[in-house]
Amino acid sequence: MQDEYRTVTRAGVHETEVNRSRFLCEIAPAATEQEAQDFVAAVRKEHADATHNCWAYVIGADASVQKASDDGEPGGTAGVPMLQMLLRRDMRYVVAVVTRYYGGVKLGAGGLIRAYGGAVGEALDVLGTRTRRRFRLATVTVDHQRAGKLQNDLRATGREVRDVRYGEAVTLEIGLPDADVDTFRGWLADATAGTARLELGGEAYGDA
Repeated sequence: MQDEYRTVTRAGVHETEVNRSRFLCEIAPAATEQEAQDFVAAVRKEHADATHNCWAYVIGADASVQKASDDGEPGGTAGVPMLQMLLRRDMRYVVAVVTRYYGGVKLGAGGLIRAYGGAVGEALDVLGTRTRRRFRLATVTVDHQRAGKLQNDLRATGREVRDVRYGEAVTLEIGLPDADVDTFRGWLADATAGTARLELGGEAYGDA
């Protein structure tokens, strides 16, 4: 699994102009391939009068799904440079559609590649990206007397408390980088005089 990847902070659109052709790049987060396809369909419908609606998406933390379309532009001059820009920026779970309104000046293959790839790069810069990092879910069970102080200590050391459940004991759900598990185990024993119990769960991604 990838240790980390980047994705867009929000959906949005950014417009550029190259030799009188308008290029509108719409980008959105997409958790699944179906979400990406639905977004492409929505943009195509919104800009049905455009000369081209080219698209690319990358799904999966390890980029297991990568697809692109030139939508009538010369082969390899639109969708592929868009996809390459997403991959170069380590973008995942993201879909981009570049809508072109032709302005009467032919750009040539090199010009198209620069225009479509550049539209995606500029849109990413404008909309902003965030890093998602892999971590292991862990559950800490501790008695009520120590729970409040432990929560404060966890936050003070920069560890995110994802969930707190109260029962006979208090259960705290946290996220740990794999490399920190052994260090954390020792820290927890010291912080709770050996009374807390640590259980490791599955893996997930969270904001770095």
